[in-house]
Amino acid sequence: MISLSAPRTALILIDLQKGIVDRTLAPFTGEAVVERSKKLASRFRAAGSPVILVNVAFAPDFADAVHTEVDRPFAPPPGGFTPDWTELVEGLAEPTDLLVTKKQWGAFYGTDLDLQLRRRGITTIVLGGIATNMGVESTARAAHEHGYGVVIAEDLTSTFAEEMQRFACDHVFPMLGRVTTSDAITLEP
Repeated sequence: MISLSAPRTALILIDLQKGIVDRTLAPFTGEAVVERSKKLASRFRAAGSPVILVNVAFAPDFADAVHTEVDRPFAPPPGGFTPDWTELVEGLAEPTDLLVTKKQWGAFYGTDLDLQLRRRGITTIVLGGIATNMGVESTARAAHEHGYGVVIAEDLTSTFAEEMQRFACDHVFPMLGRVTTSDAITLEP
């Protein structure tokens, strides 16, 4: 069990949006990640801890997407994304949640996430979302660099191949914070 201070801890869920959760994922389906995320989010809200929902979205012409020389450049699907691609999955968001839209993998750069956390006195974040080794890992790295305590709820993450999940959870995340399951997280007043 990991016991966390409710007033100083926030739950951050990465890219649980319609255009991402329906993809083929491993080791968990998007549906399984969403259902477990909803349960943990309810516990956080009941404890008075912030729930922050992050999505990724781009301008129709993708001018606001990252454009750098890479071996595997970002390429939207032919004809672009579906109109609801950026929308959070049904039943996830509550009126009290904070919403953050990012334009790259990580949720810190180019957003007001750090400002919102600091103004609320948050010192520890619990992370989940899709994809483990992309948006979740990028956000975990930045959170660690910003001095936040990081807890990764492994059962709230999934990615595109089992080996990607295992590498992040077994080798990267333990150097950035603590890895656990959502059921092992408790919030204390």
